[in-house]
Amino acid sequence: MLKKIKALEEKSRKLEVAKELRDHWNYQTQQYANHFLDVRNKGKTYVGDDQPKQLLEFQDNPRPIEELIDYINTKVDDTGLNPASAKHFGYIPGGGLFTTALADYIAATSNRYAGISYASPGGVRMENQLIKWMCKLMGYPESALGNLTSGGSIANLIAVVTARDYAGLKAIDYPKACIYLTEHVHHCVQKALRIAGLGEVQIRYVPVNEEMKMDTSSLDEQIRKDIQNGFKPFLIVASAGTTNTGVIDPLDDIAEISEKHNIWYHIDAAYGGFFILMEELKDKFKGIERSDSIAIDPHKGLFISYGLGAILVKNVKAVYDTHHYIANYMQDAINPDIDISPADMSPELTKHFRGMRMWLSMHLFGLDTLKAAIEEKIWLCRYFYKKIQEQGFKVGPYPELSVMIFRYIPEDEDADGFNQKLVQFIHDDGRVFLSSTTINGVFWIRMAIGSFRSHLEHVDLSLKIIEEGILSLNQKIQVES
Repeated sequence: MLKKIKALEEKSRKLEVAKELRDHWNYQTQQYANHFLDVRNKGKTYVGDDQPKQLLEFQDNPRPIEELIDYINTKVDDTGLNPASAKHFGYIPGGGLFTTALADYIAATSNRYAGISYASPGGVRMENQLIKWMCKLMGYPESALGNLTSGGSIANLIAVVTARDYAGLKAIDYPKACIYLTEHVHHCVQKALRIAGLGEVQIRYVPVNEEMKMDTSSLDEQIRKDIQNGFKPFLIVASAGTTNTGVIDPLDDIAEISEKHNIWYHIDAAYGGFFILMEELKDKFKGIERSDSIAIDPHKGLFISYGLGAILVKNVKAVYDTHHYIANYMQDAINPDIDISPADMSPELTKHFRGMRMWLSMHLFGLDTLKAAIEEKIWLCRYFYKKIQEQGFKVGPYPELSVMIFRYIPEDEDADGFNQKLVQFIHDDGRVFLSSTTINGVFWIRMAIGSFRSHLEHVDLSLKIIEEGILSLNQKIQVES
């Protein structure tokens, strides 16, 4: 037995990498990262993937890092959408701050387990400090807390299951339980309902007004009607920055209704929440402090790389009661005198020490730099809103944040079909990337400005490419006719 153990030890010790090899791997990785940021990231933003790529099969013997980086360069980072690009204007652009990579390197190297206070008091304290900072930003009381999640999907899921349990719902109650939201709410909310076992609840889609915001009169009327008919309203979901158009629902009016009927009030601010840092926009967020829970994504509003969202909750006991669980093998970790553990506030037990990426970035850059980048995106969107109309486009609501919609109305051509072709032209060109959406059966093109790298020159380039697309499509129409 000892001989067997010693033989295995000899091989397994190779996993403890010597400094010389660490230095070599670090150098090669840094060289590629610098090449990506300085050269590759300035190329096309979108490249279609028409042919399947050859996979690199796993083998018993190790491969040199040069071969692996070459594979990443030619088989992974050469096609699809580049979310790190300054010209990524589709969906809700993510961040990609370089400081995130440094923070993840530190967190992965130390392999610090920040899921339980007992295991990493300093790590949990750091994450809870970040959550407290966001709670204060939203006007929540000092007693509020939450969890750093992988993104808005898990944040919204935590809110949904907490509201379910707080309302005391059992399976027998689901057919009479009611949730209120608009058709512009992010689809991860519906997904959360399904995962939470709430597939049989009554989803009331509240109409929106001409600004595409929740109609609060309709909301109040529907709730009153449901109560009279024996239903149980238990959750209202509003948006502070919809994905479709970037609008903010009338948060304060909705808060009034939720308090009157004693309904859990959740706000999905995954995209728009950090715009509250702008003084001129604070009034638009009035009422957010009256909600029960908020989903917000630092990997959107603070430009952190993908994988960092947050759920903020006023009633800490409610979210704790839903997610806390004691296992016998973890009895050593039970200590009521230390900070609340992230594992007690979410479905995750083992998780990445993701708070490091936000903490390090905020300290290295300072809040003023981050605020300036956020404000720049607002003004760039307003600029695009003005310029695209000068090119003859119809636009949607004036952008409250940094997302807007627009479409071209040709004289003798189906408008939806024409705009679909225009989007395809932009994707085929690849220099910039824009996405589309359908609202009430109408096809719209979206401009979403959210990358910290996006500046005036990149917005001007998108306007130029759109103009080229219109000219090209009109020429084809003339030839075909």
